[in-house]
Amino acid sequence: MLDGKGAVKRRAGVRLWLSAGWLGLLVLVAVFAPWVAPKDPLAQDLFLGRLPPFWAAGAEPGYLLGTDSLGRDVLSRIIFGARIALGVALVAGTVTCLIGAVLGVMAGFLRGWVDLVISRLIDIWMAFPPVLFSILLIAVLGPGLWSIILAIVVIDWTRFARVVRAEAMTQGAMDYVASARVAGRGRLGVMWREIVPNVLPTVVVLLTLEMGIAVIVEAILSFVNLSISTDFPTWGGMISEGRTSVYQAWWVLVFPLVALFLTVLAFSQLGEGLKDRFDPVLR
Repeated sequence: MLDGKGAVKRRAGVRLWLSAGWLGLLVLVAVFAPWVAPKDPLAQDLFLGRLPPFWAAGAEPGYLLGTDSLGRDVLSRIIFGARIALGVALVAGTVTCLIGAVLGVMAGFLRGWVDLVISRLIDIWMAFPPVLFSILLIAVLGPGLWSIILAIVVIDWTRFARVVRAEAMTQGAMDYVASARVAGRGRLGVMWREIVPNVLPTVVVLLTLEMGIAVIVEAILSFVNLSISTDFPTWGGMISEGRTSVYQAWWVLVFPLVALFLTVLAFSQLGEGLKDRFDPVLR
């Protein structure tokens, strides 16, 4: 039994380090993109259009992952696209987490009419199809980075609220909460000092998962030209462009797709690793 727990811990540790390593590298690359990117991501040269990656015949020095149909460097565009993806993930994930977690804790611990109002609001909100709802919001607000962030927040806060509400209800039934009440601590004091710290691990795991979802949503909206200007590099926009020339220049599609896949997988595995690390049974 102990060996089984030890194996789970080792797997959780490997997932944590690998996912955190990839995301840390991606953050560094995104922050220092102007100095890391080998070329200007917007610079066009039709004479250098659809150059293959460095290992293929016909490659040009300095273009490690080749160029697209307009002669723009694929690697540089992926690096600058990471800025958009991580920016949306950080801002949208954090705001969604704050709104959903606060409402979830209030509903799960205070109960009564507070729980009734918040629960009914969650049910009504989740009745709308999320993809259609997001497209409708973007259509009303207009394409743009802040419109995407707002759409993600408006749609996904219910995910946090439902899970955190259930966790707060579980923690509220524990003996330590009853002891705090017997000691004379008020309801808000119990909620802030007892419930919130014990719900925090669940919130952290949900936050990492939400960041991965935000990256996917931004890529989807970029794919259908509902993100920022099509001139600025985004992973979804690059995938959309590469789809039309996959037989002539497969690298334009494959490399941003790989970057998107690894980033979403890293966020997912980071969340699973944190979940295993915070699991009270394993601890």
